[in-house]
Amino acid sequence: MFTIPNLISFIRLLLIPVFVMLLVQDRFAAAGWLLGLIGATDWIDGYLARKLNQVTELGKFLDPLADRLAVGVAVIGGLVTGVLDPWFAIAIIVREALIGIGALVIGVSAGTKLEVRKIGKLATLLLYMAIAWFYVGRGSPFDPLVVAAWLAGIPGLILYYLSAFLYLGDARTIMAASDR
Repeated sequence: MFTIPNLISFIRLLLIPVFVMLLVQDRFAAAGWLLGLIGATDWIDGYLARKLNQVTELGKFLDPLADRLAVGVAVIGGLVTGVLDPWFAIAIIVREALIGIGALVIGVSAGTKLEVRKIGKLATLLLYMAIAWFYVGRGSPFDPLVVAAWLAGIPGLILYYLSAFLYLGDARTIMAASDR
């Protein structure tokens, strides 16, 4: 339970209130850099868990929890503050809500959870980058970071929904197996 990857995931969770504090203080660039750090450490904790043979059930819970909370808080914060375009933020929120409800149903009904797909991890990475760059590049829509944010954000959003459809297939398989 007390592993380096789990510690990193826990620290990621603790950084989310710091992100909110920066938003409340209108320190958007600092919030964006912090979100980038949270996103980067998402990759690091998973890599270390595999490399150090420290994959745990707690880590499998903490890592996606930190992702969902960080992205959710950043998207809602970006929507409220005007950092993110409403359609972009709402598209992310809708997908998160659908996957969250599906995961809850599977957990309660089948007593299991969806396994993370690489395409979902890639989509999350692209969205972490995009959202962080929107915060840091806030201002002119022609700021290079805002352009980069769109170049990462649109493919990230497409992959996010593609992975949701794949998770839907996984959920059907799990539910059909649990009915037997």
